Amino acid sequence: MPAVQSDIPARLDRLPWSRWHWRVVVALGVAWVLDGLEVTLVGSLGGVLERSDGLGLNASQVGWLGSLYVAGAVAGALVFGRLADRLGRKTLFLVTLAVYMAATLATAFSTGFLFFAVCRFLTGLGIGGEYAAINSAIDELIPARVRGRVNLAINGSFWLGAALGAGLSLLLLDPRVLGPALGWRAAFLLGSVLAVAILLVRRNVPESPRWLLSHGRGGEALAIVAAIEAEVGRQHGSLPLAVGTVAFHRRAAPTLGEVARVLCRRYRLRSAVALALMVSQAFFYNAIFFTYALVLTRFHGVPDNRVGLYIFPFALGNVLGPLLLGPLFDQMGRRRMIGLTYVLSGVGLALTGWAFVQGWLDARSQALCWSAVFFLASAAASSAYLTVSEVFPLETRALAISVFYAVGTGTGGFAGPLLFGALIESGSRGAVAAGYGVGAALVIGAGLFALRYAVNAEKRPLEEIAPPLPARE
Repeated sequence: MPAVQSDIPARLDRLPWSRWHWRVVVALGVAWVLDGLEVTLVGSLGGVLERSDGLGLNASQVGWLGSLYVAGAVAGALVFGRLADRLGRKTLFLVTLAVYMAATLATAFSTGFLFFAVCRFLTGLGIGGEYAAINSAIDELIPARVRGRVNLAINGSFWLGAALGAGLSLLLLDPRVLGPALGWRAAFLLGSVLAVAILLVRRNVPESPRWLLSHGRGGEALAIVAAIEAEVGRQHGSLPLAVGTVAFHRRAAPTLGEVARVLCRRYRLRSAVALALMVSQAFFYNAIFFTYALVLTRFHGVPDNRVGLYIFPFALGNVLGPLLLGPLFDQMGRRRMIGLTYVLSGVGLALTGWAFVQGWLDARSQALCWSAVFFLASAAASSAYLTVSEVFPLETRALAISVFYAVGTGTGGFAGPLLFGALIESGSRGAVAAGYGVGAALVIGAGLFALRYAVNAEKRPLEEIAPPLPARE
């Protein structure tokens, strides 16, 4: 079948920012809020889960919970990412949210480590699928000129969920409210209720017109874009002229062999950069945050039911980083900002580890140091997801996100919590600081690599960065 020339990408990219864009950002971006909520609940509740009136876990088992959640996310990304390229973005971002909702609800009724661990794996399964479907949809619906800052802000919203999780843990673990024995169960119940509300809002987000074009459904794509333009036009008046067309070939989702050739041959340097960014940030984040509660309770003597209080400054730095630095990724460029944020966050982590091993930090100053380090690291980690989602062709986008998320997170995210759980169990500050040094070296190396080889994708249409695949590879 001959290629179809379409101006739909240009029509979407030239739209002024509107209430419609805000609805898309809120409905889809909340996936990161949910992820932050889940991760923080287990992080904040780590000490409570070790209690006899919790689940009676030990530090190594708490580390395993973090790793199993990550393993579920890896599996979910691979399975649902493949389906998102085949069945569409909308179908999958509804299905994955439903999986998350059911698993979180079940977590509240856990009776022991095994039950809880299975629930964590299934919760991660849903969240991993969310990453692939939603990153694809957001990039394909948001105008190119603001794609960097919007993507970073959405990824940074993980930490709004982290703050919510910390607040819930403080409130519900208070003996005057529910106390430790019931409070942790109620926290997971509330997470599932939030997912139901999001599911209702998300139903109104349309399918990606770009995805529809690649599957020969041009009529549906035109109808969706016309409806978007009509709504935006009612808010802003006449719209700018759309200039330029792109050739789309109707074709089935590429085979795994075709995807492998695209990633490993055509775009092998981009793939190497993406892999370095994803592995290093996953180790950096998961190793530190999944065991944050254990550091506070074991080394700084923070009571179990007060751990959530120390999440707030940590979350604040992580939220503000992408929000304040995000515009620079569109203005100064991807390559410079990725390199800068990765290298500086690595230096900050190394210095904090040195201060920790010297005994210069108490619980409060440690939290403030993490807030400063992760102001940079949050923007850096968010830029890794941005890179993976915008530098590969439309037909492989969701699966490419899934592959790099799976490999990066599976390598760095699975190993990190296990390693740090064992290091903390040793009781040695020097051992924990050595782990911080490994994380710092990884992100500094990845930042320098990206500074040299990352793609200057700022303000460029997706189809210019990576043209759609021809009818046959």
